[in-house]
Amino acid sequence: MNDELLIVVDEHDNAIAEAGKIEVHKKGILHRAFSVFVFNSEGKWLLQQRAEDKYHSAGLWTNTCCSHPRRGEVTEEAAVKRLNEEMGIVCGLKYMFNFTYKASFENGLTEHEFDHIFSGYSDDLPVINKEEVKAYKYLSTEEIRSEINDKPETFTRWFVMMFEKVNQYNTDKTTA
Repeated sequence: MNDELLIVVDEHDNAIAEAGKIEVHKKGILHRAFSVFVFNSEGKWLLQQRAEDKYHSAGLWTNTCCSHPRRGEVTEEAAVKRLNEEMGIVCGLKYMFNFTYKASFENGLTEHEFDHIFSGYSDDLPVINKEEVKAYKYLSTEEIRSEINDKPETFTRWFVMMFEKVNQYNTDKTTA
């Protein structure tokens, strides 16, 4: 894990400082992040399996892409850029909602994020960055729900926390 600077925020997402990625995750400092969910025309979710050498949650299944905007970046633009860097997909993203969560990991690191959630639609097949992503798959909502119920330990904690909220938001917006 390199020590790039992340945006430290208060509980209202106001930037208050910058701190190194290692320090932020060792101390569990609240910082700005984003998560991207891409769906195809069949309504299936594009999931990624995190690379085996990620600093936490390695090898676990999660949303299409997630990362941190850097100083001077607009969060949505950072999300579009990172989606292309990790998954080789370019598509428009729509802001869904935000939420704050905190999760500690067995290696002593803690994620404490003010997470901006975006969705997009694409039928393009991913061209994955092997440094970030081990594999990908498309699953229906029902398949994901079943896998979370049967094997929650195969998913990242934040994905499990967000799944039903993203599903409800997506369902409300597509049926409205």
